[in-house]
Amino acid sequence: MRRIIIGALAVLVSTAALAQTLTSLPASGDNQKSSTTQYIGPVAVTIDYSSPDVRGPRGEDRRGKIFGTDVAPYGLSDLGFGPCGKNCPWRAGANENTVFTVSHDVKVNGQPLPAGRYGLHMIPDPNEWTIIFSKNSSSWGSYYYTPSEDVLRVKAKPAKGNYTEWLTYDFIDRRPDRTTVALRWEDLEVPFTVTVDNVVDLHVANLRDELRTYRGFDQNSWIAAARWALQAKRPEVALEWADIAVNRPGPGIENFNSLMLLADAQEAAGKATESKATRDRAMNHATATAGGIHQYGRLLLQQGKKEDALRIFELNAKRHPNAWPVNVGLARGYSAVGRYKDALKHAKLAAAQAPDDLNRKSMTDAVAKLEKGQDIN
Repeated sequence: MRRIIIGALAVLVSTAALAQTLTSLPASGDNQKSSTTQYIGPVAVTIDYSSPDVRGPRGEDRRGKIFGTDVAPYGLSDLGFGPCGKNCPWRAGANENTVFTVSHDVKVNGQPLPAGRYGLHMIPDPNEWTIIFSKNSSSWGSYYYTPSEDVLRVKAKPAKGNYTEWLTYDFIDRRPDRTTVALRWEDLEVPFTVTVDNVVDLHVANLRDELRTYRGFDQNSWIAAARWALQAKRPEVALEWADIAVNRPGPGIENFNSLMLLADAQEAAGKATESKATRDRAMNHATATAGGIHQYGRLLLQQGKKEDALRIFELNAKRHPNAWPVNVGLARGYSAVGRYKDALKHAKLAAAQAPDDLNRKSMTDAVAKLEKGQDIN
């Protein structure tokens, strides 16, 4: 009889083990798997988790009975199994480890976290949560949690949030160098920040690699990269790439656009004398068309360099008198510096010169705004 029972148990265990290899089976406890990714520049932040419902597995409504209960206990708890004993954190999800992955080194709430894959655990508390990043990311739940495997612990303040039926991880704030992650479930959210200190350096490194591919044979690639470097306040990088756009055999072509870029990069790098000479060369280059000069003036306006833009528009008028879109530029330049009477005069001339209905309407609208004393930029 004993052999029969042992044999039956062996069959059950074997069947259960085989069943666990079937990845197409529904999620355990109907806790659907979820994944969310946010990029901070080139840095990928990914959270993989299983998402429990406020309603329990038998359909019971657990609202108000999630946090501080056996579902998500306050403090450390006894899960009744595994090496963590009575000091087990919450798995911050359901089923397998909630996994937090970053492709590059980051900081979490100001503390360094190396690139890698981490088991995410939490210690809930009415006033201040502890968020744990463990180097063990492949276990089931928190049963095998061991403090010696901690890579980082940070504190986070819980806050009241909009009702969320399914446990969810959201990126609730997204900026060029940071994001805010929030665990949301029931009426609570727990936010923490992920920042990248060297995001511009990472962009530069990625661009360097890309410019070594076939894209590096195209002058426009070097121009776009150098313009970005200027905006990112990396004048030494912008100067290097702008010089290649003008002078390197292959992609380097001397023309109005590349020379103006080089002049801007020289100016940003503190080379005022060289910048002036290069800009003069650009303005007198055979490729310096009315449209090209106008677009450069518009670029200066976008950068907030109003006086510089106006000088370019005025030079364009001397170089290409009455050509389209010279009067458009003068209207925008004078408007930018508050000389609305002069701007209105040139807006009317531009409206009369417009080559198509779209441009004519744009300048007619500009005339109407300038007549009211409003800037058209």
